[in-house]
Amino acid sequence: MTTTLLNKAELLNALHVPGTPLIVTNVWDAITAKIVSETPGVKALASASHSVSNVRGLPDGEGLTVDEAIIAARIITGATDLPVSVDFEKGYAADSAGVARNVRRLIEEAGAAGINIEDSVGATKAPQFDIPTAAARVAAAREGAEAAGVPLVINARVDTLAGGGEWAEAVQRANAYLDAGADVIFFLGLSDEDKVKRALDEVNGRISVIGNPGAVPLARLAELGVSRVSFGPGTLGLALAALQRAAAQLTALGDYPDDLGFPFEL
Repeated sequence: MTTTLLNKAELLNALHVPGTPLIVTNVWDAITAKIVSETPGVKALASASHSVSNVRGLPDGEGLTVDEAIIAARIITGATDLPVSVDFEKGYAADSAGVARNVRRLIEEAGAAGINIEDSVGATKAPQFDIPTAAARVAAAREGAEAAGVPLVINARVDTLAGGGEWAEAVQRANAYLDAGADVIFFLGLSDEDKVKRALDEVNGRISVIGNPGAVPLARLAELGVSRVSFGPGTLGLALAALQRAAAQLTALGDYPDDLGFPFEL
């Protein structure tokens, strides 16, 4: 594996700084990767599996095959020189050996510098793999990265609260995943400032959260010590809402939208 990818993974890890969080505006194809990567201040990219699947007419929840997921990731990484964290869902495998194999492929064939990996079993946030199984799958992702020779940044997702589970289990899972080789915990369900503070106090590592209009403001997340904020399929929703507004305006014989045109080229 090239030194360049190793350096990208090291940079991606270094960008996860408590109090100065990495903000990743999620992308889903070549043009979104290019546009976001050329935005001043952007230092790294992340894909969103929901968006990657939906733009192909497929549902989230491993609607793609592993081959399709790797191709989709390669399209994104090929459009930017920045480090890319790939939302790799559950690893597209039924067992840990398959996770290790697929993560190695994702690095070697698509140039991923990081991944998200989930602990839920199906498309919804519940049920989850039991803790030993989920931790073993995180360890397998690390094994695959080590086999590829890249210090992949593993952002391990904890779905417990989002799936209606209990706080104590969520924290237990988070710490188990860190022990298994995760670099950052993607803690879903931190819906208010108190929960963010509590997670930062009780989890033995860096915390990643998802941002949306009803969540804790970005500046406050930084003050509290969060290390990463992403937006999942929300950025696709943002783009589609703008498209729908433009379609309504044009259909009504209204003014041409100011941004109508295509000034960007790959």
